Amino acid sequence: MPEGPEIRLAADRLHRVLSGNRIVAASFTPHRLRHAKRRIEGQKVRRVTCHGKAMLTEFDCGVTLYSHNQLYGIWQIRERGETPKTNRSLRVALHTEQHSARLYSATDIELWPTARLDEHPFLSKLGPDVLDPLLTAAKIAGRLQHESFRKRALGSLYLDQSFIAGIGNYLRSEILFQAKLAPTARPMDLTRRNLQRLARATLAVSQRSYRTHGLTVTPTTRKKITELDSDFAKTRFAVFAREHRPCVNCSTPIEKDQFTARRLYWCPVCQPG
Repeated sequence: MPEGPEIRLAADRLHRVLSGNRIVAASFTPHRLRHAKRRIEGQKVRRVTCHGKAMLTEFDCGVTLYSHNQLYGIWQIRERGETPKTNRSLRVALHTEQHSARLYSATDIELWPTARLDEHPFLSKLGPDVLDPLLTAAKIAGRLQHESFRKRALGSLYLDQSFIAGIGNYLRSEILFQAKLAPTARPMDLTRRNLQRLARATLAVSQRSYRTHGLTVTPTTRKKITELDSDFAKTRFAVFAREHRPCVNCSTPIEKDQFTARRLYWCPVCQPG
């Protein structure tokens, strides 16, 4: 499933081609959205943004198209008149004079009043977006110490979207590795220094992945990993999907465990319990 950085990059691409432009034609295949075409055609797109893994396309008529890609959903952009060659099921199509944006395979799609987005049953439960410019390390440290989260093992807490939205499998593994913390550690047991290091790593790894389109490691670390492994997919990460490969810091084989029924990778030496 795409995580916060991938969703925000997709939102950026949609924003560039849709924002400020009028929708001259639209189609919605889900039956519950059968009336959306009349509402959207002729409207201008104000902006496209996201919260966690939810995409939000805001129109100037006061409604927002909410969509969640889940595992298989994907937005594709083409110049007007071009159609992607795909076997995917088309769910939404938004056409401007110059471009077409099409959403395929997603099932969680709704048209929602913009002024009431905070009442949306999914959005209302989310914590702050991990890539929100207003999110600081101090705010993350504060949430780690909140009664709702402080007793939870980090390996499960860091997939809880009510804690911070947008963190998924690979970010969780990479953040905990950079913070040098075991997935079994709990915020309540951490020193202030460790809490601060974890908060900083949460921002640094997520922002780096967004900025570099998927790399969670620094250029120096990636150079070290490349010397150990030539597989590009494996050199994107310090630990994720690198089971049995040597840790870039200590050469200990990376381990793979299950937390909340999802795979997690970590170094038992660099991340002591």
